Amino acid sequence: MRSPRIRRLGLATVLGFLLAVFGLSTSASAADADLTFATDSATTTPGGTVKLSMTLTNNKTYDILFVYQTLEPTWLTTQRPDLKYSFTDCALTTDTGSTPCTGVGPTDLGPDYGATIPPGQSRTVTLTLQVAADSGCNGNIGFYSYYYSEFSDTTNVSAGPVYTPETRVLCAT
Repeated sequence: MRSPRIRRLGLATVLGFLLAVFGLSTSASAADADLTFATDSATTTPGGTVKLSMTLTNNKTYDILFVYQTLEPTWLTTQRPDLKYSFTDCALTTDTGSTPCTGVGPTDLGPDYGATIPPGQSRTVTLTLQVAADSGCNGNIGFYSYYYSEFSDTTNVSAGPVYTPETRVLCAT
């Protein structure tokens, strides 16, 4: 004969399975907007550049009307004052081509995504990360981002932190 503890465990498992099957439990769903990052190189040297691309995809059935995004260095990056870098260029890529961003820099990137992002479409903003010639070596430069999107159905999404890939600054040998 089974113990009461095993029966309760079996009953809880069956109930959890039924709730999941009939959609009564919380489940992961497609995000309303998806922000992804990529770099064109995992390493660079002092004086080199790396392209950091951020792609915002609208997974909703309504237009994205407004985006606000921040880009900040990670805590470990801020702990290395010998790492010297700046953003020197910014470009927005859409289905119709590439245009310069509204500004260069790591703050308030929202306007750089352009006006409306229709359902199922993406916008990519690419920043050029310039590592100073006198930068320290053997350290990682990384960033994190928070973003806020407003949709034409009057809903909004806040998300973050979303982390970029880190770029390793190598010493020339």
